[in-house]
Amino acid sequence: MAARKQRSRFARAVPAFAAIVVVVFTFLVRLVGLQIVDAAALNEEAIGRRGVESTLWESRGQIVDRNGAVLASGVDRFDITLAPVNMKDFKRPNSETDKAEIVTVDEALKKIANITGQDPGKLRASVDAMLAADPESEFGYLAQMVTLEEYQKVRELHIPWVYFERHPMRTYPNGAVGGSLIGFVGSDGEPLAGVESQYNACLAGVNGEEAYERSADGVTIPGSVVVIKEPVAGGDLKLTIDADTQWRAQQILAEEAKRVNAEYGTITVVEAKTGELVAAAEYPTVDPNDPTTTDAEFRGANTFTAPYEPGSIMKPVTAAILYDKGAISPNDVITVPDHWPKDDGASFGDDAPHDPVQMNMNGVLTESSNVGTAEFASRIPKQERYEAMLKFGFTTRTAVNFPGEEPGVMRDASEWDIQTEHASTFGHGLTTTPAQMASAFQTIANKGEQKPLQLVRGCTKPDGTVTDVPDTTGTPVVSEKAAKLTLEGMEATAREGWLADQVAVPGYRIGIKTGTSERVDPETGTYLKGEHNISLVGVAPIDDPQYVVLVTLSHPTNIRNSSAAAPAWQKTMSYVLSVNGVAPSAQPWPDINIVK
Repeated sequence: MAARKQRSRFARAVPAFAAIVVVVFTFLVRLVGLQIVDAAALNEEAIGRRGVESTLWESRGQIVDRNGAVLASGVDRFDITLAPVNMKDFKRPNSETDKAEIVTVDEALKKIANITGQDPGKLRASVDAMLAADPESEFGYLAQMVTLEEYQKVRELHIPWVYFERHPMRTYPNGAVGGSLIGFVGSDGEPLAGVESQYNACLAGVNGEEAYERSADGVTIPGSVVVIKEPVAGGDLKLTIDADTQWRAQQILAEEAKRVNAEYGTITVVEAKTGELVAAAEYPTVDPNDPTTTDAEFRGANTFTAPYEPGSIMKPVTAAILYDKGAISPNDVITVPDHWPKDDGASFGDDAPHDPVQMNMNGVLTESSNVGTAEFASRIPKQERYEAMLKFGFTTRTAVNFPGEEPGVMRDASEWDIQTEHASTFGHGLTTTPAQMASAFQTIANKGEQKPLQLVRGCTKPDGTVTDVPDTTGTPVVSEKAAKLTLEGMEATAREGWLADQVAVPGYRIGIKTGTSERVDPETGTYLKGEHNISLVGVAPIDDPQYVVLVTLSHPTNIRNSSAAAPAWQKTMSYVLSVNGVAPSAQPWPDINIVK
């Protein structure tokens, strides 16, 4: 009897137990589905409702001159936008009471208006107009191009229906000073020219990212902010340029280029012992704050990007090569007619007719004799001279490697015709840039050792590390003796040449060389009759060379000879020597062996 009762109770319990098992099994299946099968979708949905990612912006680094004067800096501006359809009162934790408080739409708009300097009533009216035009509008402007400080204050209000758009901008406090070198950025913040573009990896900041959770009404949940990626500020780029010298050189160049009605011009100032560019002035030049006001062809730096036939300023380079090879000495004297006397197919002459005259190399440089230069240069094979010219850096971009820099053109000596073989000795039949010519004379001024031409000293990162430091290792090009004898010939030109009075810098021994060449049509490669390039290069002081100054003027029409460049050179070199406290040369000045 007892056994039957026990079986009866068990029989009644089985269905109930089975029901429980089914319920538990169903729950487990659902739980597995939620945690494994549907987890990704559910998490994505949750994040979509509550998770918000926000950019932590960083600004672009500065560009400064050699003394730390700011030439370019980052200035961010922001648009404050809203989604009108989502605009409503919201709750926000009170930092003092730790309790939630209601912030009305009018209160929020008034706080924004007070920060941005707007009229609260007009701001509210503009928002109402947006809604009236489109009740489902999801975008509208509350304020545009506000400052970083204003943006930060509005952001701290944590208004859930307010958003921000950043406009990275650049300001150039010195305007056009160094503008052609510095370059500029576009409206989207992308660098478009100059060192802004070349050293973008240094200057560009890296934006960070943060995430936070927000409640159903869009308010940030306290304590939920997590920085996903820390922002990194851009580095500061230091140039070798001296802003004051750059400004003065640009002023001098503009005045003189206008006086002689030149199409464009350059003034390049290089430290003789270091190869650092102190100034690289351009006319016309560009103001990076508003580059569109300058024609596109003059927004770059012709110092690096406009190769030309240098003309007679190549003669000291030829002299240095000949002295280095032992092919000539200051005592060597030759008879120089006014036209090339040899019947070898070449045809050229000196600038003015003259009877045959005795000249040494100092006399050839002083008189700027094409015939005398070619006669001396014929003492060494053309291939040997060609290879020596390559060592000066011709046909090779300078170490600056400026954006768009041209290497110039000089065909291999095996391809020279007889005219080019001789004309290349006095700067024709090849092209160079002003930067290359300035670098060549830095070599002569620095005892025959060429220092890499430098425009940048380095990039300082926010953590203090310095990158982009140039290699300053010098390269011997000609002997110290050859360089010294070449400087002697340049000093003879400054003291005895036809521009002696115009280039003199009282108290200083100087050396110069002038150059004139015909302009070449870049499309046809033919000479433009009656259009010339004028150059004047010089070194000072000759007894202890400190600076090289090169002036170029393209197609001056009021004065068409080398005297067009003399005032600009004299003013620039006088300023550079004075402002840098260079001691005057010792007296008396030495005698120079000049036969002419």
